[in-house]
Amino acid sequence: MDRLQAESPFISGAAMIARARQLLAELSEAEQIAVINAHARIGERAEQVRAQSAASYKEQGYEREGTPPEVFARLARLNDAYEQKFGFRFVVFVNGRSKAAIVPVLEVRLRGSRAEELQTALADIVAIAEDRLRQTP
Repeated sequence: MDRLQAESPFISGAAMIARARQLLAELSEAEQIAVINAHARIGERAEQVRAQSAASYKEQGYEREGTPPEVFARLARLNDAYEQKFGFRFVVFVNGRSKAAIVPVLEVRLRGSRAEELQTALADIVAIAEDRLRQTP
């Protein structure tokens, strides 16, 4: 986020994450959706995820890939249904889970409301940022 970067440096990683959380809450819904849609799609083709985000590529486990084709097909269908229902991309803090383990998460999240999903996606984006910050030397 350009706004967050414009305010750096921060006194700590925690201060930066707190400000990011605050800025996300202040964005219009359209801006929030743009932030969400900037995230790599779960289960997308490896080359596309890598081109979009090296961090997402690693977090989504493409380096240790062994996902069966039927899991990719299921994720593609679920992602399409999610995006059609809510109008934005499914985002989840993968946290080392396999793509197969994400399928039931996506199935449950499809039953939520749009408002719940918008807030969950934003919270997961912050969780992803916190995790990346912890891993930065």
